Formats: sequence, C-alpha cells, structure tokens
Amino acid sequence: MRHQNLIRRSLCSKLQCSLLLVFMAAVSYANAQAPAQELALTRNANDAQLSWGGCPPFMPAGCGIAVLHGDPAKDNVDVFLKVPAKSTLPLHWHTSAERMILVAGELHVTYEGQDKAVLTVGTYAYGPAKRPHDAVCVSTVPCVLFIAFESPLDAVASVSAAK
Repeated sequence: MRHQNLIRRSLCSKLQCSLLLVFMAAVSYANAQAPAQELALTRNANDAQLSWGGCPPFMPAGCGIAVLHGDPAKDNVDVFLKVPAKSTLPLHWHTSAERMILVAGELHVTYEGQDKAVLTVGTYAYGPAKRPHDAVCVSTVPCVLFIAFESPLDAVASVSAAK
C-alpha cells in the first residue's frame, strides 16, 4: 500500500510538471505572437508636422482638426481642434463623450441645460455624448483644444445651429 501511494504521488507530481511546462510553452508562444508595441508619441499644437484638415461646413471658416493618434473613423481617436480667435462654434453634438484640455486661448463652452464653462489654458472639461453645446473663442489668439473621443469622430449640427 505504501508503495502504491508513492507511485500515485510521483505520477501526480509528473502530471503537474507536465501541465506547468505546457502552460509555460503556451505563454511563450503567445508572447512571440504579440504585435509589435506602439511607439510613444508627443505632439505640440504648433508642431509643423501636424496635418490640419477642415472642420464640418457648419463650423467657422478657418477651423481645423489635426489627428494626433488613432483613426477618426474608429473608436479612441485624439485630435487637436483649432478655432480662429473671436469665433463661435455653433450648437452641435457628438456621438461620443469627449475629454478635453484647452491648449491655447480662452474658450467659453455652454452645454444645453448648464451654465457656461470658462476654459483657460490647462483646463480639463468633459462633454457627455449627444449633449448639445456651443462655444466661443473669446481670446485674441486661436483656441486650440485637445479632445479625446471614445467613439469615431463626428460633429452634428443641432437644429438651431443649422438655421
């Protein structure tokens, strides 16, 4: 009987070692198959390498968007939004929530049903998905806003903005 217990323990120990080796091999294979890591990225709003595209037609002339990271047609895209000094962004909304930090200028933003928020350089703001809002760049320099969108980038003119 004692001999049988030793054999069982030895078999269990070998089985545990075998399972451990299989697990380690699977982890090694998974790590070998992992995609190449992304490179770190830094951008400045005045970076000459930024590619500024246009804004939707209902936005003010001179408005521009530069994609910093991601694909505007996919989830999780980061952009700079630049609006001319003394210009107004008409009432609009986004499918996505937006997380913002003002990089340059002074921007007054009003979300429907809420008091006006004054954004100065370094101010963080959160905008809920589909909440209509408008904004005014009150500074004498263009306003530049960093925005992180959770969903694909869009801006939809609200009914009163389209009039």
